[in-house]
Amino acid sequence: MSHPDPSPIRLLLVDDHQLLRMGLKTLFEDTPAIAVVGEAGTLAQAVALSEQLHPDVVLLDLRLPDGHGVEGCREIKMVSPNSCVLFLTSYVDDEAVFSTIMAGAQGYLLKEVSGDMLIQAIVKVAGGGSCLDPILAERAMARIKAITDPAAGAASTLSEQEQRVLVFVAKGQTNKEVAAAMGLSDKTVKNYLNTIFHKLNVTRRSEAVALYVRKYSSQDPSSSRRGA
Repeated sequence: MSHPDPSPIRLLLVDDHQLLRMGLKTLFEDTPAIAVVGEAGTLAQAVALSEQLHPDVVLLDLRLPDGHGVEGCREIKMVSPNSCVLFLTSYVDDEAVFSTIMAGAQGYLLKEVSGDMLIQAIVKVAGGGSCLDPILAERAMARIKAITDPAAGAASTLSEQEQRVLVFVAKGQTNKEVAAAMGLSDKTVKNYLNTIFHKLNVTRRSEAVALYVRKYSSQDPSSSRRGA
């Protein structure tokens, strides 16, 4: 889904904490590029409103009173295929990151994110991009760099240049941004990504990053969950 300018991004807020929703609404009221069209405190409400409103972006918590956000993401995508889902959660959970991306989500942010970064992420996701929280991206990049280890299996078949491309992708950078950073053409970056996808047996850049997040989570002693 690509959001056309200059109409505001239609956003649905989903979180069971009313005070958080109120704070987010206040933030977005001062942001002309974003218009909150609805809010929900449960997955059932989120799915119903997504079907009714067809928002551009659904800002979704990972854990809600009536179910898990991954299930909700799948249901939202079924009733409103063009809606992008951006998770905003308190949980640093590598497996959850993988699960949300496999469910079709475009991003995963922690609630510690600043207001400006959250706005930028919503705009990026609405424009067809993807976004991974810097904390999780840093851990993903560390694992990507570790793929030179023969024990990494299929991942170790990536060339050094392919590894560098994937590191930039883990930061959420576009092909154009990767090309500028590496001094390559957009077409060359695209060719590298196609080769990476083929070697890793994935079809999307988010799947490639998620694969590393899951594959190397057991090797990261800092992997843990944090509460709100």
